[in-house]
Amino acid sequence: MQDLIERCPRVAELDNNSLTRLKLMIDDVDESVGIDHLVNCLADGTSAGGDGVIRCYVGFEPSGKAHIGWKVLSLQLKRMLDADANVLIFLADWHAWVNDKFNGVMEDIQTTARYMEETFRVLLGNPQEGDGPGQLRFLWASSIMDSGDYWARVLRCSKNMSLSRVRRTFSIMGRSEDSSDGDLSRFFYPALQAADIFEMNIDVAIGGMDQRKAHMYMRDVADRWGWGKATCLHTPIISGLKSAGARMESFDHKMSKSDPNGAILLHDDENKLAKKMRKAYLDPEQSESPVYELIKHIILPEFGEVVVTPKPEFGDPSTWTDLASFKSAVADGTLHPFDAKMGVAAGVSRGLSAVSEYFETNPSTLERVNELTK
Repeated sequence: MQDLIERCPRVAELDNNSLTRLKLMIDDVDESVGIDHLVNCLADGTSAGGDGVIRCYVGFEPSGKAHIGWKVLSLQLKRMLDADANVLIFLADWHAWVNDKFNGVMEDIQTTARYMEETFRVLLGNPQEGDGPGQLRFLWASSIMDSGDYWARVLRCSKNMSLSRVRRTFSIMGRSEDSSDGDLSRFFYPALQAADIFEMNIDVAIGGMDQRKAHMYMRDVADRWGWGKATCLHTPIISGLKSAGARMESFDHKMSKSDPNGAILLHDDENKLAKKMRKAYLDPEQSESPVYELIKHIILPEFGEVVVTPKPEFGDPSTWTDLASFKSAVADGTLHPFDAKMGVAAGVSRGLSAVSEYFETNPSTLERVNELTK
């Protein structure tokens, strides 16, 4: 509490309900930037839209099948819903086109966007949809791009930004700084992303840590034009299963669908998950591992426990409710690394069961996406 008050003195003005809402929103993220806006909204009963409804947003390029990073974000979005924020999932179909997803075929991009809507409804437990507090919305970029005011805002978000400044944001597209000199449209990408946030009266912009540069670009633009700045919440990045889990700004460790054996997809069944987890990096002498990240950011937040069930000849089942004890048990040999990894595979699979059940009975959109991503 004292840390929060030091960062934003107005936290001390919040009543118990508002303080509970704030902690739900920010306690489990890797980083929060500019919480003063969010605190002011809670303290004054206002918002960027002027109606007191705190609106949060996360943007996705429709680019393929769901991976475990969506699970991390969905757990944060659930907390936002529980805190009576309105949650907007922005499906950036034109942004995906700029980034050459599906070779620029808009029909395929939008097919994937519909699949994303279905997936996130399931991940979030099918909450009520609408523009009110505690409700969920979906919006496509193509639905706001007919507005002249929007494009005027894009130009303002581009004004006085040097090419070198824009290049430094290219990692938000999964591209290197020197990758796009032959494609002018990509230089507008960060301006588009910033304009989206301003256009939709967003109070809280949410994204993985890999989206930090885009959010900082947005805040720079706000300073230049005297616009209100959304609070930015950055969720953890899950490392590829074969990586050592090192934290680096380049995000070379990030789990990527381009390495099928090192990435967990939300449609992996328990057998496939177990097979992938067998090869996951887990050194008993090291405190960093993608196995531990899955526990910290997915299993414990959702279920509060990790259950390890070795074969009977190798020991009894055990239940772990904190990561430190789990790590210690692996380090001292109480838990065999293989059993630990299988326990994590089972925990992840448990959290994905609703997605599996939904698409078993509603397979058509997933089947189409599977065809597109062969």
